[in-house]
Amino acid sequence: MHHISGISIVIPVLNERKNLEKLIPTIYKIIKIKKFELIIVDDHSNDGTDIFINKFNKSRRNKIKHLIRKAKNKDLSKSCVLGFNKSKYKYILVMDGDGQHNPIYINKMYKIMISRDIDILVAVRDLFSSRINGLSFLRVNMSRTITLIINGLFGFKTIDPMSGFFLFKKNIFLKNKKKLFNQGYKILFDLITSDKNLKIDDIKINFLIRKKGSSKLDFNIIKILLKHIIYKIIYKFSFIK
Repeated sequence: MHHISGISIVIPVLNERKNLEKLIPTIYKIIKIKKFELIIVDDHSNDGTDIFINKFNKSRRNKIKHLIRKAKNKDLSKSCVLGFNKSKYKYILVMDGDGQHNPIYINKMYKIMISRDIDILVAVRDLFSSRINGLSFLRVNMSRTITLIINGLFGFKTIDPMSGFFLFKKNIFLKNKKKLFNQGYKILFDLITSDKNLKIDDIKINFLIRKKGSSKLDFNIIKILLKHIIYKIIYKFSFIK
């Protein structure tokens, strides 16, 4: 299937208005890609995210596409998939709405993606440095442990398969979407375990500190992640063809 050359930026959010008030204007200010769209997939926020987006759109020709999930269960992966399905460009970039992913990397990632002709470009944190800005000791060590385990099991070509900041070709999603677990908070892990022939590369980034709001990480998210990993292990040979 042919897609228009350009980039769809998909940002899944839940009550991130204060962070979006800084992030969204920054994206519009620094982006140098002529054809782009910004898709905010909102897991039914109650903090006035919709009010901010409606106000922002009034002064923009290239308006934000605001999608609202009204499902009872909050789910980042399902939000991302909704955004992917509604996107119109050849390339899709996923990033968090909490301000920890710096949009300054978007232009560079797009250039690398095109010049290297790869399927997925992952913006990676150095999980094995002594410290990562904005992350607790527990969260850093949990991320390190999970990353080591799943890289050992699946032999990924990226050092951070749990990253929430990445760029990929839309046709990768269309080709493999029926294989996705489509649940939880690690959509990149889901995508790269759906196809063993993907060309994947990394770009190192500086992880920013969340300025507003709090992390959504809790025990339920960890439980879903473990379920996701087990699911992928069980069906590894049937899913990766």
